[in-house]
Amino acid sequence: MGTKLIIDTDPGVDDAFAIALAARSADVDLLAVTTVFGNVPLTTTTSNARRLLQLCDRPDVPVAAGASRPLLARELHRLSTVHGSDGLSGHAASLPDATRPLEDSDAVSLMVSLLEASDEPVTIAPIGPLTNIAALLAAHPGVRSKIARIVLMGGAITLGNSTAVSEFNIWADPDAARRVIAEDDVPCVMVPLDLTHRCAVDSTWLAKLAASGPIGQALNSFTPDYLAHYRQVLGYEGIVMHDAVAVAEAIRPGLLRTETYPVDIDSGHGPTRGMTIVDRRAVPNRSTGRPIEVAVDTELDVLREFVLSRLAGGR
Repeated sequence: MGTKLIIDTDPGVDDAFAIALAARSADVDLLAVTTVFGNVPLTTTTSNARRLLQLCDRPDVPVAAGASRPLLARELHRLSTVHGSDGLSGHAASLPDATRPLEDSDAVSLMVSLLEASDEPVTIAPIGPLTNIAALLAAHPGVRSKIARIVLMGGAITLGNSTAVSEFNIWADPDAARRVIAEDDVPCVMVPLDLTHRCAVDSTWLAKLAASGPIGQALNSFTPDYLAHYRQVLGYEGIVMHDAVAVAEAIRPGLLRTETYPVDIDSGHGPTRGMTIVDRRAVPNRSTGRPIEVAVDTELDVLREFVLSRLAGGR
């Protein structure tokens, strides 16, 4: 059927675009959506994920709830001012109720069962804090060989968004992120802010999405708070669909151009907590971190059209 995919997420406006992108792609076998704390609390991210799948007419996709807090830190960091109090600019209540019950098993247990049952490697796209993925890899090393690759949205080579140097998904649980990045036997692609910001879409793109049908209209309706934030960041009317960029690469490998760099995460408690340290020196020091693929470029119009055509046209 195509790419076997599990999305781990904290919806979130850009997560909503990413979930819909996968759910409406005929070349994706969406095995599950698992949820994690992040943009809003776990109960809200889980409800949003289930109802987004119902919007996309995908009640066949199981949803399991995962971590409600970071691995080690007590303090929770959220971006509710960016995504609105319900994660979807106050419009989550407009989504249809989910007909499929929440899975009895937790996120990690569901991922383990799906990975063990799969007859081919599965791509995992974590587009929220990496707490669930760190727990999966630490507690169930036997499933690592069943993971084709991890394509994560997170990190920043230059400027952060939660702090001057830290991107939100990494900053929310840097201890988990550091453990995931360090797993030598699992291929990893990091899609950082530097690229996702370049993939921003403008009001014309959003208008085309809204005009494409009920799902496009619903996705566009989630953007008011997000637009207000990115109006200041971008300097024009548009949004950055961070997570959808990572899921696009998960669906179509090679859509993003990557380069291999050693990467480490600052999990200390100073002002650089959550910083992704990307060693781009010509002769890097191996102690900097594990070499992983970092997405650095794409054909912007091709990427934007890929996402729009899938969201607008469906399966």
